[in-house]
Amino acid sequence: MALASWLQNTIPFVAMVTVECTDVGLSVISKAALTKGMNKFVSVVYYNALGTLILLPYFLFRRNKGASLTWSLIWRFFLLGLIGSSGQIIYFTGLKFSSPTLSSAMANLIPIYTFLLAVIFRIEKLHLRRSSSQAKTLGATVAVTGAFMITLYRGPLLLMASSTSDSPDHPKLLFSQQSEWLIGGLLLVLVCISSAIWNVAQAATVKEYPEEMTVVFFYTFFITIQALCFSVIVENDIDAWKLTTGVEIMAIVCTAIFGSVFRIGIHTWCLRKKGPVYVAMFKPLGMAVAVVLTVIFLGYNLYLGSVIGSIVIALGFYTVMWGQMKEEDLVRNNEDCSLISAGQRTPLLQRRCTEDA
Repeated sequence: MALASWLQNTIPFVAMVTVECTDVGLSVISKAALTKGMNKFVSVVYYNALGTLILLPYFLFRRNKGASLTWSLIWRFFLLGLIGSSGQIIYFTGLKFSSPTLSSAMANLIPIYTFLLAVIFRIEKLHLRRSSSQAKTLGATVAVTGAFMITLYRGPLLLMASSTSDSPDHPKLLFSQQSEWLIGGLLLVLVCISSAIWNVAQAATVKEYPEEMTVVFFYTFFITIQALCFSVIVENDIDAWKLTTGVEIMAIVCTAIFGSVFRIGIHTWCLRKKGPVYVAMFKPLGMAVAVVLTVIFLGYNLYLGSVIGSIVIALGFYTVMWGQMKEEDLVRNNEDCSLISAGQRTPLLQRRCTEDA
């Protein structure tokens, strides 16, 4: 029983950490491909189309035929794809007006928006008198604070990497930019809100239709169609659709396998198992993972702000995880008490159940 409970909490944790590490690796490959001239809008079409083809055999032969597909579900899949494709389009537009620095900072607002939306739509229950809810609220705030600290505060140099080429996008004076910075920031806020809406909507969808890979298939399928329509309008140059280098092909293939299929599949599975707030909380943790991987593999220098921010993120993250496990233990205790209530129970046990509730 203890082993099953431990695995139930450990497997989603390891899966989400793996996803965050994979995202950092994909960003490195994609950055190299974009430098070689790969069009960012066309790449969305290609890697989602390839992801759809990879999942097609599963959809045709391996999916659970007992879980019936209704037009209502397909319409919901279309809306999920619309949220995802529009979010990517707005993201690239906001990035054009700002920089990856501001994008990274704004992305850490996703856990806050997801938590608020989950409470509003009653997917997450918030009982402020319970220590578990207080821990989740405090942990979310602390984790986001640590993520902003990594982005906004550099501090003194702690470790000089073998390659001294540090990231040109690391902020020095975040708020001393031209007027377009504000426009980009507002667009990136919309991206964060759309990501939070996607988390909540996806969690509600997989609860009604618990066939994760089928949900991912339709998600990538509809994003392919929607992104294709947008790219045809935006990109009039036929050369933009050509992949001329090996790194471009590698970026498309890796993003299709590890981005569209693996990452979204793990996200969808964890949304059903743990809920949208659990998945969103790994977004700030991804910045801490990025700090470690960029120092090791990209030769970036390590600064005090990155270390302090990573520690703060870890404290906030584990505070939320403690609150999550506390609530799960409370639910299990209440279920045990409900089963016992059908029969005879002692006054001590009755008092124990009343106190837990």
